[in-house]
Amino acid sequence: MSSNLSTTEPRASQPAAGTLQRSLKRFDITAMAVAAVISFDTVGQIATGGGEAATWTAAIALFFLVPYALLFAETGAAFPQEGGPYVWVKLALGRPAAALTTLMYWVTNPIWLGGSLVFLAAQTWDGFVFHLGSGTVADYTFKLLFVWIAILTAVVSLRRGKWITTVGAAAKVLALAVFTLTAVIYGVRHGFHGLAGTSFAPTTTGFLALVPILLFAYVGFEAPNAAGEEMHDPQRDVPAALGRSATVAACCYLLPVLALLAVVPAHQVTGIGGFMEGARLVFGVYGAAAGPLLKITAVMFVFALLTQGSAWMIVSDRMQAMAAADGGFFTRALGTFHPRLGTPVRTNLLSGAVATVFMLAAMRLAHGDAADVFAVVLTVAVTTLLLSYLVVVPALVLLRLRRPDVPRPYRVPFGTRGFLCCAALVYAWILIGSWSALFPGVLEQLFGIDYVFHDVWGVSRAAFETFTLGTVALLLTVGVVGVAVARRQDGLPAAAGEPGAQPEGTV
Repeated sequence: MSSNLSTTEPRASQPAAGTLQRSLKRFDITAMAVAAVISFDTVGQIATGGGEAATWTAAIALFFLVPYALLFAETGAAFPQEGGPYVWVKLALGRPAAALTTLMYWVTNPIWLGGSLVFLAAQTWDGFVFHLGSGTVADYTFKLLFVWIAILTAVVSLRRGKWITTVGAAAKVLALAVFTLTAVIYGVRHGFHGLAGTSFAPTTTGFLALVPILLFAYVGFEAPNAAGEEMHDPQRDVPAALGRSATVAACCYLLPVLALLAVVPAHQVTGIGGFMEGARLVFGVYGAAAGPLLKITAVMFVFALLTQGSAWMIVSDRMQAMAAADGGFFTRALGTFHPRLGTPVRTNLLSGAVATVFMLAAMRLAHGDAADVFAVVLTVAVTTLLLSYLVVVPALVLLRLRRPDVPRPYRVPFGTRGFLCCAALVYAWILIGSWSALFPGVLEQLFGIDYVFHDVWGVSRAAFETFTLGTVALLLTVGVVGVAVARRQDGLPAAAGEPGAQPEGTV
């Protein structure tokens, strides 16, 4: 299996070139982006910000989402190699930087799957479908099944797996649309009491609280490029698909948040159960049919969460596998793609193991209070993902400046100046979000805003920082060791003739 990534050509030979099949068309790319980007678990979290949450959701969509989508639409069409962001960072900054960045990007997803998504799914199933209890055999069984079904969905061939994520994207949009419409009907009949006394005026406090979660909600449109060489026509399809999915995502965040705030008083909205609790209230307009409809909605909700995790596993595991196959992370064997399935099975299984370990650790941390662990776990996921963009965005700029000869079927308006302005704006948002996620309360103190840490997070600052900074430090250590081991392994003779080469098709 070849593992050489060209540093001079826009389309390099990829490690799995013999096993990849072009199965993604424009509709599939759009659906995959929608499945990955629209996060059910963040709708309630955003709505906890009250009326100004809607204001900031719209503002960040305009001043972050739009320039962000433009940057990645141009780069994704110009550099459509398998591995996406891994290849872009490698071409701009070298293999070690690309390997460390990819690790931070990838590990977000098993952490998120094993923490935020599985906890939200379990609480929804327990409250609306079938009682599981907390810490019971049923609870553990449900969470383990949720994690590993998501992983196995990523293991199957993309030709089949894309339909699972597509159905999940459709279920997600349908559930959000039904909820929004039902909330409007409820408000017409009973009044929009949630809006009473609600202010939509933006504040510094709301800004600092909402920026990390909103950025986390909006990022991810570059994710389908991880399967760049499995697209039929990435040069044409990526820009169009990103434009469509960005529009859908903005609507699917803003409209449900507005609907939730309109019918549920802000002080009653909770991050972990906000959406379904709002659905429980507004579905009362359907009378006797409310119970069955609510249960169906809950099942759709859980299924959408599952496919959301699957979509991220599909793309981020490919990025991590490419880093390994290229000799940038421990062993090339980790990056082997199955000859028949065309998927990085070993990396998929590694993701499942990480998600399982994190889920078990999070359950021990919860001590019966899922809400507190939900917030901390989500913050860890926000932190690692946003930190990866601190490297990815400069890499896009370097590729734009150093490789003007690479054909760019789509270009950001106003040429290089427009590209640089978009990059500067996106980077500023990422810096603010990263700092706020790692050190919550610090900027608030600078602005003279009262911030009682334990009241906000349910844990002490020492415990919070130990968990978040400790996680980041551990990941960086693993990444540095992985790069060092990969270099040492490539320096040893290999039976196949190529340093560190692995037999193609082994899993």
